[in-house]
Amino acid sequence: MRRVLTPFCASIVAAGVIAAMVPSPTFGCGVDTDCTIGDRSYRIALPSGDGPHPAILYLHGYRGSAAGVMNNAAYKDMANAMGVALIAPKSGGEDWLIRNAPRKGFDNDELELSYFDALMDDVTTRHGIDPARVLVTGFSAGGMMVWTLACHRGERFAGFLPVAGTFWDPLPEACPNPPVDLIHIHGTADQVVPPQGRPIADTKQGDVFSALSLFQAAGGYEPTDEGIGAPKDFTCKGALAPEGSRLYLCLHEGGHSISADWLRFGFETLVDSTP
Repeated sequence: MRRVLTPFCASIVAAGVIAAMVPSPTFGCGVDTDCTIGDRSYRIALPSGDGPHPAILYLHGYRGSAAGVMNNAAYKDMANAMGVALIAPKSGGEDWLIRNAPRKGFDNDELELSYFDALMDDVTTRHGIDPARVLVTGFSAGGMMVWTLACHRGERFAGFLPVAGTFWDPLPEACPNPPVDLIHIHGTADQVVPPQGRPIADTKQGDVFSALSLFQAAGGYEPTDEGIGAPKDFTCKGALAPEGSRLYLCLHEGGHSISADWLRFGFETLVDSTP
């Protein structure tokens, strides 16, 4: 039986989450130690020098962890070379607690949205992160969380780079935040999360092309031939919103994968170029 939160119950749960998310008084957290917010946590690798620091917020995949992200030397080396903070949130369980996730029964995203609100407040005040220069990226299930944030918290981030994952099916009927700057990356040979999605347990992965169409209609994007300096193995098509926001799909011929170079590309395209 699916556990469905009514709007009244969801508001109570979300209020409880927000109330519980008081930053820990312990400042000695970072790459090897959790930064706690209530019963949730994240890890962070800061560049040298004084802030405010730009940042890449990397969301792990299914059964991943913040510690696992920080164990990825390629990500840390890339962020350090760019002078960018690397922030690794931890999901509320094995997976992100978002609507229609398998066996979770949630009909809204308020638990994770409240966590990310508290996390952004915490990294800004505790670690000197520049809230105007943060790229949100994530892989697989983390990509699904990135799409959720783009849908509901687009105003809080400079850009979004979901990789190999979009919403769970059915997609939201509407997203209040577009237009946003978003580049979606996906492998045409991906069999774990195919671009069209596949059934998982009691739900189904969403269709990437439908998600892009949803955002394009909501944000008033119009197709463009303008390039974005993508890696040579990418085939990218995009659209521009009236005020200049970009919505791109970049396909490659590989499978279920991600690269630190793609994160650099996303940051340099969506954040460094932001006025």
